[in-house]
Amino acid sequence: MSLQVKIKKDFGSFSLDVDFEAGDGTFGLLGASGCGKSLIMRCIAGVETPDEGRIVVNGAVFFDSEEGVDLTPQQRKTALLFQNYMLFPNLTVEQNVAAGIDAKADRAERARIVDGELARFDLGHFRKRYPSQLSGGQQQRVALARMLAARPQILMLDEPFSALDSHLKGLLEQNLAGLFDDFSGTVLYVSHDIDEALRFCDSIAVVDNGRIRQIGAGREIVDRPTSLAALKLSGCKNVTEAERVGETRIRCPRWGVELACATQVPEGVRYAGIRAFRIEQAECPGENVFPMRVERASDSRFERTVLLSFANRDCGREDGAKGSMHLLHQSLIWRIDLMQERAFPLPQAGDEVLVRLRPDRIYLTCE
Repeated sequence: MSLQVKIKKDFGSFSLDVDFEAGDGTFGLLGASGCGKSLIMRCIAGVETPDEGRIVVNGAVFFDSEEGVDLTPQQRKTALLFQNYMLFPNLTVEQNVAAGIDAKADRAERARIVDGELARFDLGHFRKRYPSQLSGGQQQRVALARMLAARPQILMLDEPFSALDSHLKGLLEQNLAGLFDDFSGTVLYVSHDIDEALRFCDSIAVVDNGRIRQIGAGREIVDRPTSLAALKLSGCKNVTEAERVGETRIRCPRWGVELACATQVPEGVRYAGIRAFRIEQAECPGENVFPMRVERASDSRFERTVLLSFANRDCGREDGAKGSMHLLHQSLIWRIDLMQERAFPLPQAGDEVLVRLRPDRIYLTCE
């Protein structure tokens, strides 16, 4: 394995306790803000010191609390790209790239490395500019060039596209994918976006409240989430508490309904979920078919998003803000593809419709 991490760090109000391994390729840390993703990378880079544990990269021990090993960030030779890129504002592009090179390299070697990385990221014509004279995308490319110029043992990227617009993000994602293919070693990639993680990562760890809840290939996280955190992070918009009431049946108290499931319900089931685009309109009553009210409907370019409430539930409309929160907890989000032909008219606010939650589309988790 190229990366082994088993560390703990306690801040009182928050504690990190993770144990994972990653080989060559791109390993994703997927989680909501504040869950500990960036802290893990900072511990690997030596910016933060764990209370206990062990970190090994390519056979080199970076940290071992029992053996008293704690290499400096410079000794670790990691490359960590922050969201704001952390370029030196008083240095030119070529000087920023050169700043990552080992001080032992002679002038000719430094020039060769700088020229190579500027060419890799098509930055040669910007070499004399300063960061303030560059766009966000150009600054990111300079930061990536500086990372590679350091010849790191591991690449770590902390949500590198969070500050970019969607058009520029799409272009730079392709450049980054090529970079990952060329890098021989482990790439650690932090994101809160499941689609971004799927595009880049060979495997993904779901991080929640300082713990890793699930590790698997991207499709496994999406198709077989095993925790509430994985279910939500995989993009499932309709998640609710659930109780087992039969071998293949659950009760959802907040929704006020019982649901049939296609598989056996585990004894310790706690949550159920169904994706917004898996909800179906039905012609007549049947299994998992419920009358629902259309509370709101709004369109984007290619889909209509509909907020549905169960017609047999009192969602507290008379209770102002509290009623709105109740409505969100007791409702379903339904997404309709506007590009496909439909057997029914598009639902509008105020409509009452029959909706089916297919048993084979229901996710169940025990934690």
